[in-house]
Amino acid sequence: MSIDAVRSAAAGGTVLAYSMLCATIWWRERRRHAATAAAASALAGTGAAPALVLFATQTGQAETLAWQTAGGLHADGSPVRVLALNALDADTLRAAPRALFIASTYGEGDAPDGASLFVEKLMTQAHALPALRYAVLALGDRQYQNFCGFGRQLDEWLQASGAMREFERIDVDNADPSALARWQRQLGIGGGTVAEADEPPFAPWQLARRELLNPGSIGSEIHRLVLTPPAGATADWQSGDLVQIEAPGDPARPREYSIASIVGDGAVELLVRQELHPDGRLGIASGWLTTTLSHGGNVPLRLKPHANFRLGDNANRPLLLIGNGTGLAGLRSHLRARAAAGQGDNWLLFGERNAAHDWLCREEIEAWRSAGLLRRVDMVFSRDQPERLYVQHRLLQAADEVAAWIDRGAAIYVCGSLQGMASGVDAALRQIAGPERFAALVAAGRYRRDVY
Repeated sequence: MSIDAVRSAAAGGTVLAYSMLCATIWWRERRRHAATAAAASALAGTGAAPALVLFATQTGQAETLAWQTAGGLHADGSPVRVLALNALDADTLRAAPRALFIASTYGEGDAPDGASLFVEKLMTQAHALPALRYAVLALGDRQYQNFCGFGRQLDEWLQASGAMREFERIDVDNADPSALARWQRQLGIGGGTVAEADEPPFAPWQLARRELLNPGSIGSEIHRLVLTPPAGATADWQSGDLVQIEAPGDPARPREYSIASIVGDGAVELLVRQELHPDGRLGIASGWLTTTLSHGGNVPLRLKPHANFRLGDNANRPLLLIGNGTGLAGLRSHLRARAAAGQGDNWLLFGERNAAHDWLCREEIEAWRSAGLLRRVDMVFSRDQPERLYVQHRLLQAADEVAAWIDRGAAIYVCGSLQGMASGVDAALRQIAGPERFAALVAAGRYRRDVY
């Protein structure tokens, strides 16, 4: 899975420092007012038509890089306008003299959710863009077969539409500083490297508790980890956020995990499934976290905001929460936040293998249901009947009620495996909602995913 895998790189030079300062200010203003247009207007300035800085993101890091790129261009006197790809239409693109695309790849070569509408509305056909100059920064991870797959597709589509490359596409492998520096040099916005704004250092969190959640399961073990922050440290996150963890022996590739708790719990909780290689070896990170890491041992960890999966403007809406396996982590954090706020208009639809062994956090879920904090619970266990039954099948079985929840303003959050579950759920929701209603869900930010 390539989801904007970008780490901090050292910034250099006075111009870059100023650019970063500008970008950080604009980024904070944008989040404070939740209005891209206002910040983009401040960047655009007057006079010449602004260049478009366009981002396709899942977890928000491509967006951060877009604002940093815009800050560097603005500092050098170039008017710019920042937009998500889903907010871009054909007329705006045709009218632009220049467009810089920062594109993440999701899953095995797919477009991220932040570009799904753009793909469906524009990339299904070639457009006449002979006056457009463009460049693409593609974010990815070489350990996946379709490295920077969406960035490549985007580049090819722009070529087919007659647009002119300013320079060859730059592919970024999991934070490669040299690739980010090359992007900056090609754009002429400073002598250092583009760095990620406000990226905190890794800090030593402590393992306070570890619990096996699925003893006897035919699947691999799932453990709940409770991690406490360093003494005197202030830790702040929102439901839906992630952590990055550096595993011994492989610190160059931090692993990301959905947080299963809220700040009020006083600790970060994770649900970690053991990864098993064909030869029986455990994965480096999951094996360490679930077996060899001793109680009281330190875990290099940093919190990572996941703006696309936070409740945000959906905080007061009904919630339909869908997931499987360790995807319960991201859903659990939202349910804990809703419980803390006394909001009970929630529907949980969750899938695993067998009820006898794989009903994760059962006591907590049943307590929420008894207390009225869950209006409906659908637990789907695929192997408890002769035919395989998955969450997407239950969605279709409950299609009328799902449609009713959508019509009364519900937001839908999906967390868990991309292949199988998330793709099946996506297809089911499209069938239930219909094309127009589904597109409206995405455009309104009422369909959010944290899938891997």
